[in-house]
Amino acid sequence: MKQGAIEAARHAYAPYSRFGVGAAVLSADGRIHTGANVENASFGLSICAERNAIFRAVADGARRIDAVVVYTPTRGATPPCGACRQVLSEFGADALIVCCSDDSAADRRYHLAELLPEAFGPAHL
Repeated sequence: MKQGAIEAARHAYAPYSRFGVGAAVLSADGRIHTGANVENASFGLSICAERNAIFRAVADGARRIDAVVVYTPTRGATPPCGACRQVLSEFGADALIVCCSDDSAADRRYHLAELLPEAFGPAHL
């Protein structure tokens, strides 16, 4: 999955931040879905790599995400933003999140509950 995230980052469209991110998600059915961040001049319309990959998985029929790998071309690993964490909670409340960078020694592993305790979800509706 890490290689899929790295390859996805190569397709990022990040002319404003110059911070290309790639993500790969593993759906419960064993398929891997990738995504890259896509920026827009109207910054609020940009989409993160993690949400791009999750939405792609859902569009392909997946309804449960077991794991996410996030790659950034940096020295240290970068965890998903709050919006990505919230979207992931909809489809992968128990998901493993692996954050990796160009320095494998800096790779980090989390379970979503560590990054988003007491997530808002369907039980609140």
